[in-house]
Amino acid sequence: MNNTRIPANRVVSGTWAEVWVGNELWCECNGGQAKITNNKSDIAMCGVMMTDAKITSQKGTGSISIHKVYTRNREQAQSLSEGRDLRTTIIMKLADPDAFGAERLALYNCSFDDETLMDFQAGNPGKVSLPFTFTAWEWMETINP
Repeated sequence: MNNTRIPANRVVSGTWAEVWVGNELWCECNGGQAKITNNKSDIAMCGVMMTDAKITSQKGTGSISIHKVYTRNREQAQSLSEGRDLRTTIIMKLADPDAFGAERLALYNCSFDDETLMDFQAGNPGKVSLPFTFTAWEWMETINP
């Protein structure tokens, strides 16, 4: 892309995003995030005062935020209490009709970190945050200049 200014209408809005857990579209989703954290080991070198670092592994983490509409993940919560960690695939899609395209990301071997069984406050709409980890990912679609 050249140095021309990009019009604001081309910035991708999360309004049109989608989250699929397993093969099910979670329509009540109101946010999501997936990121990779680089785990580093400090490396000291002779003749150098500053400590450097080497990436030794990575960890995939994410979260899905949903409006409380259904009793989500009841099978997951029950399985975990029985010592079984069910794994799933999560697909996140970020699209906007005014943008240059859409991006879609598949997250594999996803494991939810905790299960919110109940969380409410009088006078407020119900929301639940579902943190998870994953061990593999791939871009299924990207937005390119």
